[in-house]
Amino acid sequence: MEKLTIQEEEVMIYIWELGSCFVKDIVAKYPKPAPPYTTVASIVKNLERKKYVTAARVGNTYQYTPAIRESEYKRTFMSGFVHNYFENSYKEMVSFFAKEQKISTNDLKDIIDMIEKGKE
Repeated sequence: MEKLTIQEEEVMIYIWELGSCFVKDIVAKYPKPAPPYTTVASIVKNLERKKYVTAARVGNTYQYTPAIRESEYKRTFMSGFVHNYFENSYKEMVSFFAKEQKISTNDLKDIIDMIEKGKE
């Protein structure tokens, strides 16, 4: 799976939200001022080339559908992120965010509860 640029990732998030969609639907998701239609179309073509979306011809345009699930993308790139920045330790990652005060004690308790419920 090829890494996405920031712009490609942003478009891909909109595609995951929309499901099957046209470029005009993606442009409509952007806050104003939205990027030009041609820019978004170009990004979508890159996503198709990278096999993140599939295209189906509908009249004189194309409808795009995600070819990769969002959860699959997150799993792949979060693993790399943890490996590269936190010595392959999720514990180190959580510790970092706790020390930087990016995650609260209550959030940590909620995470522990979620983990424990998942084991049941």
